[in-house]
Amino acid sequence: MAETTWLRGSIAGVGLAMALAGCAAIDRHEAEQTEQLLAAAGFEMRPADTPAKLADLDRLQQHKLVRHERDGEATYVYADAADCKCLYTGDQRNYDQFEKLRVQEDVAQQEMMAAEMNQEAAMNWEMWGPW
Repeated sequence: MAETTWLRGSIAGVGLAMALAGCAAIDRHEAEQTEQLLAAAGFEMRPADTPAKLADLDRLQQHKLVRHERDGEATYVYADAADCKCLYTGDQRNYDQFEKLRVQEDVAQQEMMAAEMNQEAAMNWEMWGPW
């Protein structure tokens, strides 16, 4: 009986670890995609190349584009202390370009999904006989 309880606990622990690893991989992939769009939109990537910069970077909101006022101008900041250990900064023009690129990416993703669904709907499953 104790072995069964231990086995169930071990299986649950392994399952939880796998789920958390999967979530971390998804978050990392989303961060990479966002950072590629930021770079394409003209945001400047600034590495946290000193311990003081890394500590400051850790205090910022992570993986979220945040608007700040600096000298009366809008400045946008994206912090990634986990993966690239860097900060992306841009102005309103960069932000507008980022949003435009994000919309274009969303439209392309939707078109790809629609094409896949159309391809599957066009498949003649009857030709392959019973499963």
